[in-house]
Amino acid sequence: MKQLLLQKGEIILEEVPPPAISDNEVLVKTRYSLISTGTELSGIAMSNQSLLTRAMKQPHHVKKALKMASEKGLVQTYKIIKSMLDFGTPIGYSLAGEVVEVGKNIRDICIGDLVACSGAGVANHAEFVAVPRLLVSRIPDGLELKQAASVTLGAIAMQGVRQANPKLGETVAVIGLGLIGQLAVQILKAAGTRIIGVDPDEKRCNLAKKLGANFALTAADANEIQKITEGFGVDATIITASTQSHEPLQKAMEITRRKGIVVVVGAVGLNLQRNPWYEKEIDLKISCSYGPGRYDPTYEEEMLDYPLPYVRWTENRNMEEYLKLLAEGKVDFLALAPQEFALQEAVKAYEQLKEQKPLAVLLSYHDEPLHTKKILLPTHAAKREGQIAIALIGAGSFAISTHLPNIKKLRSRFALRAVVSKKGTTAKQFAKQYGAQYCTTDFEEVLNDPNVDAVLIATRHNLHAQVVLASLRADKHVFVEKPLALTHEELNEIKNFFSLQTGIYKEKTPILMVGFNRRFSPYAKRIKELTQNRRNPLLVHYRVNAGHLPMDHWTQKPEGGGRIIGEACHFFDFFEFLTGSRPKKIEAQSLSPRTKDIIGQDNFSATISYEDGSVCHLLYTALGNKNLPKEYAEIYCDGRVYELDDYKALRVWGGEGGLKTWHQGKGHFEELQAFAHALRDGKFPIPLEELFSVTETSFEVNKKAHG
Repeated sequence: MKQLLLQKGEIILEEVPPPAISDNEVLVKTRYSLISTGTELSGIAMSNQSLLTRAMKQPHHVKKALKMASEKGLVQTYKIIKSMLDFGTPIGYSLAGEVVEVGKNIRDICIGDLVACSGAGVANHAEFVAVPRLLVSRIPDGLELKQAASVTLGAIAMQGVRQANPKLGETVAVIGLGLIGQLAVQILKAAGTRIIGVDPDEKRCNLAKKLGANFALTAADANEIQKITEGFGVDATIITASTQSHEPLQKAMEITRRKGIVVVVGAVGLNLQRNPWYEKEIDLKISCSYGPGRYDPTYEEEMLDYPLPYVRWTENRNMEEYLKLLAEGKVDFLALAPQEFALQEAVKAYEQLKEQKPLAVLLSYHDEPLHTKKILLPTHAAKREGQIAIALIGAGSFAISTHLPNIKKLRSRFALRAVVSKKGTTAKQFAKQYGAQYCTTDFEEVLNDPNVDAVLIATRHNLHAQVVLASLRADKHVFVEKPLALTHEELNEIKNFFSLQTGIYKEKTPILMVGFNRRFSPYAKRIKELTQNRRNPLLVHYRVNAGHLPMDHWTQKPEGGGRIIGEACHFFDFFEFLTGSRPKKIEAQSLSPRTKDIIGQDNFSATISYEDGSVCHLLYTALGNKNLPKEYAEIYCDGRVYELDDYKALRVWGGEGGLKTWHQGKGHFEELQAFAHALRDGKFPIPLEELFSVTETSFEVNKKAHG
């Protein structure tokens, strides 16, 4: 499919695979999408600036980048961000179209329904979009799709009006008569208020009067507005202008009556002079996009709607109400005379917008069928003899920052054949960057590809077992990031595939490996080597200063399985690797927190006794300080102590054989080397019994930690 991307200040039309949908999403074939001339043009200007300039203007993105840098390193973080900007980012956030596919959890939207969709990052300028259910509204019968394509801007205007809470007969000023301002004027008219529009553009003032404004002024003249309001000032002012200047906010204070309301909808300067606001005791409100629910992942991604008696107007209900106003003729988007271009002319349309700025522009789409979800790419080099053709399934942050660079370093052993990701833009971006032969949003394409030897699965945790089984049944070798499974049922299905219960393996069984990287690190190997001739069992203490994750982080939810199953399995595998033995007894207990921001199971102690007599203890906590290194271990054995400091140093007390490296050596590179060796030799890099034992240990610790 074709999709518009913003690339270094320019708009490009790129061919990408159509997106895959989750259980809570619908796939929509776009008929019309709306270009927001204000928001999108400012984004174009920003995208052509240097990374430093953009960082100074977008400090919220800087925080994300710094967090990534602390985990991945400054150089790798820079490469990731630069590659994203070089490829281009999706744009657009308002459209109308037809539903062509529905997620499993959706019951009230059907294939063939005409819908309006909102959301930056989802309702983009693309032939097909995957949109969460609560960012989708069914279009009333008879309403033109051109009208409905304005749903996002209409919902933004409506939320601003709701924040102002106008009463019948009150007077409301709207400062800024651009697209949102003109829609706000019409919504206020439908609410029975008197309206004063303010904008320096006389043409926009005249349009506002045609659409229902009682007065339209080219400046927020306090004296004039005092006359209009009989000396009181307006009851509320809605600022829909977009400017870095603080003047609109100051003017709003001047024209608003004592104890009135000022609502900021547009992006304006917010430098307040305290005394005037204090003296008039004006309420200042910031209107958040389309309404309650916006930017809340539990609402938008998990489809958990707010109960209507408690939250009357959510973002979705605002969208629905706006569409009703359009259908009833109380609001007319087409009265704003939007210009219309075909998608193929979009680049030309954006060029024209640099010279002239109409209130709105619509992109129209041909009625194209849904083609293949696979796009072939020119490769840098053909697969050489002896190379393993590998496909990446799931191009998340860890895969793109760790696995893809390592596959590139190991190009003598691996040839990247395909990249699979839920979003087509992501799949193509990293497929191009790392020289894959094709990209797709459907992992079945990879499973049906006879030229794919192995898959590397890096999806979210709840999909691991499902994709592992499908891949094994397709006779593909599998490297799956931890965890292997989230439930006993999933694990048993994988066990059954290998017929472990009878001890019989299929001839030429596909290799299965889990990303328990620490056992492959130079440090773990050195400790194993130094203790291999031990006379007595090991006593191990391992401390993990994991860091706090909020309750709404995906790893804490069903899709992540929690941190014990999702991450602590690493350390249980480390124990089995060092001891060479299976657990005999497992004990665990977790913290009983007094405050609601702490998760008890993120802070636990587990003691595991092994069949060889070893005892291993894991202390895992999210209560620590980030300045303390994450991982530390002490291994006691035969009069010696092996002190492992965050995979940067190993000290041996009472003997020799220590180790130190400039960078962390957690074994990510080495585990891929081991996977390549395993496929060549036909031997499992980690015995299946250990993979299953570690997974079962994580289940048992999780059970005991939950009490």
